[in-house]
Amino acid sequence: MTPPRKLFIRTYGCQMNVYDSERMAEAMGGQGYVPTDRADDADMILLNTCHIREKAAEKVYSELGRFRGLKAANPDLKIGVAGCVAQAEGEEIMRRQPLVDLVVGPQSYHRLPELEQQARRGGKALATDFPEEDKFQTLAARPRARRGPTAFLTVQEGCDKFCAFCVVPYTRGAEMSRPAERVLAEARGLVERGVREITLLGQNVNAYHGAGPGGGDWSLARLIWALNDIDGLERIRFTTSHPNDMADDLIAAHGECAKLMPYLHLPVQSGSDRILKRMNRSHSADGYLRLVERIRTARPDILLSGDFIVGFPEETETDFQATLDLIEAVGYGQAYSFRYSTRPGTPAAERAQVPAAEADDRLQRLQALITRQQRSVQDAMVGREVGVLFEKPGRLPGQMVGKSEYLHAVHVGDSGAAIGDVARVRIVASGANSLSGVLAG
Repeated sequence: MTPPRKLFIRTYGCQMNVYDSERMAEAMGGQGYVPTDRADDADMILLNTCHIREKAAEKVYSELGRFRGLKAANPDLKIGVAGCVAQAEGEEIMRRQPLVDLVVGPQSYHRLPELEQQARRGGKALATDFPEEDKFQTLAARPRARRGPTAFLTVQEGCDKFCAFCVVPYTRGAEMSRPAERVLAEARGLVERGVREITLLGQNVNAYHGAGPGGGDWSLARLIWALNDIDGLERIRFTTSHPNDMADDLIAAHGECAKLMPYLHLPVQSGSDRILKRMNRSHSADGYLRLVERIRTARPDILLSGDFIVGFPEETETDFQATLDLIEAVGYGQAYSFRYSTRPGTPAAERAQVPAAEADDRLQRLQALITRQQRSVQDAMVGREVGVLFEKPGRLPGQMVGKSEYLHAVHVGDSGAAIGDVARVRIVASGANSLSGVLAG
């Protein structure tokens, strides 16, 4: 009996890439591939890339260079590049790295089996177009294997916002929302396979406007309420949101939908109106603060997370101070912060850049403030009871690790809990990046 071929996937970047990698693995599973966590054991290597950060393409080329020895030792090994770097630099990848057999963009990965076959016949395969067919529908059939208790589910892709720093509209295309019934069917299938928490994904997930089963478009809030009715699904989350798409019904759902968790990632990027305008964010700092107030009125205990870019072109110390002031006003439980990095082809790349040392200093000051806020929020959890969905064993004997409603990692020792259980836990200690607790009662 011929042994199955082995597929090694390395995933970079966002949760949507994690979801995409799962679907690519499923697609190749239909071709007889089984997953492996060792590149040197693989018959096919696939890098699922991200183009958001600086020098993303160079990191891909560096990684590919490490596979030269594997390719020399096994000429039948096929190497592919997928994702947003593939979309942006497909032909250049083929030119610079002849060892690459196939390149596939994020809108074409449903063609991966076809491209792999083309490569097996000795040809090079490139697919970086924006096809009209629905890739999700093409890959609708999922294997029935059991899964862990949490899963990502892409419901919206692409972006029409064209922020001055971002390549997403060019690599993922225009905004597209999946039909509601197809999302619900996929969610039901995930629950049947053991999933208890689903995180809905989209570049601007709260701009979701998928076709409803009875005609007309559904909002994200309406989709969440339909997911709320699925037996066995205990928790719903969504990311990433844009402030301009935070509609009234979605704000209300945070206060009324029991399965929608009290955690919201709501990027603002800057607290300076001048910089927000230069970023083409189409909202003001005051508008963002008023939106946060409305959300907290609906759900007072909600934990807010944000994104911040420091050292954006032309940012002054006054602009940066406005960002620190906004952070102080909001009080974040979590945040992601980055020094601005140029992305070729975006408007901001052509503007006067802030000196690197100055940007680094600002980033350190901002991250120190965010860290203080995060620790304060975590420390305030001590003595409280939270619901924990257990996801995996901990490092210590008998220990289990899971996530609270607020997305905090929680360690519980000798709990007797199983993966997939949801239990009430009393928090007894706060660590650097996690909480410790004991089963309540």
